[in-house]
Amino acid sequence: MSKTLRQILVLLFIACSSSIIFGQSQKVNPVLISKFKIDADDFIGYDSFGYSYQIKNNVFSKIKGNEIFEYKNVSLGNITKVDIQNPLKIVLFYEDFNSVVLLDNQLNKMTEINFSQNTIPIVVNAIGMSTQNQLWIFNTLNQQIGLFDYLKNEYKTVSIPLTESIKYYQTDFNTFFWIDKKNNWFSCDIFGKISSLGTVPDFDKIEIISPQKYIFSKANTLYLRENTNTISEIEILEKTFDKYYYKDQILSIFTAKEILNYKIVTR
Repeated sequence: MSKTLRQILVLLFIACSSSIIFGQSQKVNPVLISKFKIDADDFIGYDSFGYSYQIKNNVFSKIKGNEIFEYKNVSLGNITKVDIQNPLKIVLFYEDFNSVVLLDNQLNKMTEINFSQNTIPIVVNAIGMSTQNQLWIFNTLNQQIGLFDYLKNEYKTVSIPLTESIKYYQTDFNTFFWIDKKNNWFSCDIFGKISSLGTVPDFDKIEIISPQKYIFSKANTLYLRENTNTISEIEILEKTFDKYYYKDQILSIFTAKEILNYKIVTR
């Protein structure tokens, strides 16, 4: 290698390193826009109609002002996961009983599905609402992602078997995202196409915004990752928090006593 080429490579390395370090040292300063007291064990989030969702003593609630709707099902044990993407078809997952309940917008039960009774054996440990009357399913029996049509009671696998266990997952109507135990990040679309989205830093909690963006927490500090070279600390007032939720540029922080809503703009 010539001396000139070696110097060019060194300069490129320094430039790239500086870019990453600069990106990581940036800070995001969200604006506190509201806060209110809350009495809940778990805050789920908001829908596009302004209703908030929470769980208290295993009772699922939908609240806006003086409007309160509730649903409980003691026969299915504890609620494991809630999907409020479609507020007209809310998904409650009860992992201990391998079951899911679909609720309407007033939290009336529409459908209850026990996957143990399905003609094709399914043991679910990940679920979410998808398109065309379908649910995303991760079936631990074959380690594959699938789609379950809850009107036709039909199940089909869409992915190849996963080789690593799932550490975190999140779904939207068209995509199943997951992070494996080695912090590798993937997505699978409804046709079964799997894409590698890179790796993520070690995290305590994480929320995916898009295939390029996510918010994660580590040691009670929040960070925003917007591209491969930019990880910025989000400066909030709370030193400890139980959970956070991001939707439509609003970052909600759930503490033991209240919900704080911040305006945060991502690129």
